[in-house]
Amino acid sequence: MSVKDGALHDTQVAALLDRTWDDPRGFLGWFCVVNHKTIAKRFIVACLVFFALAGLLAAVMRLQLARPDNNVVGPDMYNQLFTMHGSAMMFLFAVPVMQAVAVFLVPLMVGARQVAFPRMNAFAFWIFLFGGFTLFIAFFLNTGPDAGWFAYVPLSGPDYSPGKRVDIWAQMITFTELSALLEAITLITTILKFRAPGMTMNRIPLFCWATLITSFMVLFAMPAVMLGSSALIMDRLIGTHFYNPAEGGDVVLWQHLFWFFGHPEVYLIFIPGLGFLSAMIPTFSRRPQFGYAAMVLSLIATGFLSFGLWVHHMFATNLPELGKSFFTAASMLIAIPSAIQIYCWIATMWTGKLNLRTPMLYCLAFFFILVLGGMTGLMLASVPLDYQVHDTYFVVAHLHYVLIGGAVFPLFGAFYYWFPKFLGRMMSERLGRWSFWLMFIGFNVAFFPMHILGLQGMPRRVWTYQAGMGWDGMNLLSTVGAFTFALGIFLSLVNAVRSARAGAAAPANPWGAGTLEWATQSPPAPCNFHAIPVAHGRDPLWQGAPEGEPSHVAGLAADKREALVTTVIDALPDHRYLSPPPSPLPFLSAVATTVLFIGSIFTPWAIVWGSVIVAVPVIAWFWPKRHDVDSELALEKRP
Repeated sequence: MSVKDGALHDTQVAALLDRTWDDPRGFLGWFCVVNHKTIAKRFIVACLVFFALAGLLAAVMRLQLARPDNNVVGPDMYNQLFTMHGSAMMFLFAVPVMQAVAVFLVPLMVGARQVAFPRMNAFAFWIFLFGGFTLFIAFFLNTGPDAGWFAYVPLSGPDYSPGKRVDIWAQMITFTELSALLEAITLITTILKFRAPGMTMNRIPLFCWATLITSFMVLFAMPAVMLGSSALIMDRLIGTHFYNPAEGGDVVLWQHLFWFFGHPEVYLIFIPGLGFLSAMIPTFSRRPQFGYAAMVLSLIATGFLSFGLWVHHMFATNLPELGKSFFTAASMLIAIPSAIQIYCWIATMWTGKLNLRTPMLYCLAFFFILVLGGMTGLMLASVPLDYQVHDTYFVVAHLHYVLIGGAVFPLFGAFYYWFPKFLGRMMSERLGRWSFWLMFIGFNVAFFPMHILGLQGMPRRVWTYQAGMGWDGMNLLSTVGAFTFALGIFLSLVNAVRSARAGAAAPANPWGAGTLEWATQSPPAPCNFHAIPVAHGRDPLWQGAPEGEPSHVAGLAADKREALVTTVIDALPDHRYLSPPPSPLPFLSAVATTVLFIGSIFTPWAIVWGSVIVAVPVIAWFWPKRHDVDSELALEKRP
């Protein structure tokens, strides 16, 4: 007879659940892990390593530009630096880290024990890691990409970029975006089908709404850049002519494909940041989020409209004037849902009792920085002004104000907020405040002068400039600000390491929050919840179960990795699902896929022979096993 869960205070059942869902031990066990929390932590650490490397590249660039006629690096290395900086930040940090945080939090927030498709989740992490390493190893071998993170053709084509630099970029971008697609599928299915009973669509936490919308956007946006980069490498390796006008191709096609991905990419980073704020602001305002329905509709509208803006990156190309007018209107229209969300957050804080802890400081910084970035965005949506400042440092300033203000500051607030849940320790409040102020001041000193430099005509992507052009002082100030900003980030890292080793032990709910991830211990048990909770409101921990209503679900197996699947709209119990156990096959499949992709950089035959190598672990992965089928049938027959 199988042991079942459900008794909240049965320590023996709780211990059995923990053993059932725990990670395998030992060196080989390290490669077999499929637990979503372990995979998410590895994902986040990998993203932060790539973030640090990309930040170091930016520091070298700022040193080079601190003085006129400087010679810290030469033009060839500078091209590699800004290409690697942009590629790493956009493809190896910004979107992946948002997905990684979601992989950790979403099952906890919706009251699930695991993500849907846990092995696919592990596979996505490994191919992301291998793709990122390949890109940086190429850079350290002086074969780093040098055509910009946008890789415009014909400059990135075979005539103007010989060698393997662009080939490596194109294949590794396709590779890492495959990881993003797999994570999006995992998160969508988890949110729609693994919610706790009672968590209807009208009660989903706003962070989960933001993750759901972002994941759907990934499904539509990422294939565009994967298609574009695949066509690029085919032009370079096997002589196709997708982007060759002399043979019927079109160079503007690349820009359409790239920016159809590239502009939603900004919102793939921005919308999870909005989700972070919607989790933190109600907690530190001590009241539920004001305007829940308006917030959800605004998130959906933002995601939808973000696909209608890509042409505003192409105003300087020869496009029809009517089309430019349409995209100008769409670019300005997106300010409306953003403004609605800001009003809802202000109303929440205004009618609540504000507690200014470190995470809230990062939330308040978001308002200041994003409003400035949004205003310059409206300026760039105007075609005449865009002509004047196109490819100048004004655009660099706008981009960093939106991305760092809209994503990095909320992300750091989220790290301080959920650090106790991640590691079971509290971070230092004093170090947190020092870090915040250094980051806030340093950021504005670094990037605000770039607006002025852009208006004065300083072009972007130049490795040096002559003295006497009036750009010296602003560039030096910007470099000082960049290093101050980096010092603030370093202080947060010191705080995290120090707190992980010797921070105060965190209780289950140190902030007094209302969502379900705070219902379990810090850090969570391997099974997340010893009893699956039942949600009776949008903030279950604040509202509690009404008298006579159940607070949890009983009856799942404790000696098997059994999960509860619910209906999409009403979250009613639908059926039970046997989650797959740990396995080395996702890791082995990722190694084989990496061999295929790296080989294809050098010869198209690698696709053929590499497919054979990939097929072996993948067939073993999906080959039906009699024991698994018997176990599932036996669990369904049990009363």
